[in-house]
Amino acid sequence: MSGDSDRNGPRTRVLIADDQEMVRTGFRLILDTQPDLEVIGEAADGAECVELARRMRPDVCLVDIRMPRLDGLEVTRALAGPGVVDPIRVVVVTTFDQDDYAYTALRNGACGFLLKDAGSTLLIEAVRSAARGDALISPAVTVRLLKHLAGQHPPEAVPHPLSERELDVVRLVAVGRTNQEVCSELFVSLGTVKTHLANIKDKLGVRNRVEIAAWAWDSGLVHDRQTPPA
Repeated sequence: MSGDSDRNGPRTRVLIADDQEMVRTGFRLILDTQPDLEVIGEAADGAECVELARRMRPDVCLVDIRMPRLDGLEVTRALAGPGVVDPIRVVVVTTFDQDDYAYTALRNGACGFLLKDAGSTLLIEAVRSAARGDALISPAVTVRLLKHLAGQHPPEAVPHPLSERELDVVRLVAVGRTNQEVCSELFVSLGTVKTHLANIKDKLGVRNRVEIAAWAWDSGLVHDRQTPPA
């Protein structure tokens, strides 16, 4: 469905964890229609998900929040949290649109947060984004989440190693622009944007664009969600 996916390359291996068999089956049917994605296993509870993930080493885990034995937040911490030597990419999927769930999931290492009603296109793109090492959050959650992340510390000017052009990219990422939109607004190529993002992540020691956005808000680089600086 996405022109960005490499249909001739190796397929992204996905593990699905949800305590409802109907949900697991639905996700499998959606993902298995894509030539670049492959569901390699299913787990009915959090503990089983951790065991299977560590044994099978999927590229991406789709994890529900509310599951028996271990909930999705603890699963995320176990597989991708701070201190995990070889983290696995986790996308949290839930019916519960609660800011604290999204905040905790991302702080525990998740590289995506989706609502189950987000639709098949967004689900597929979230898996692909995770496999690329990027992050995707349901649009319904993004605005509130960024403001929540920003509210954890008073904005203050902080020293940083970023260039002026990298700061331009950061500002746009922080207000929800896609890579293609960053290209259009800064009049640069997609490859240039990707290079800037890679350098930004390396310089700031963050893992994905969500953490880039959180840094921008925390540092006072962005103040108005609706009008990014020119």
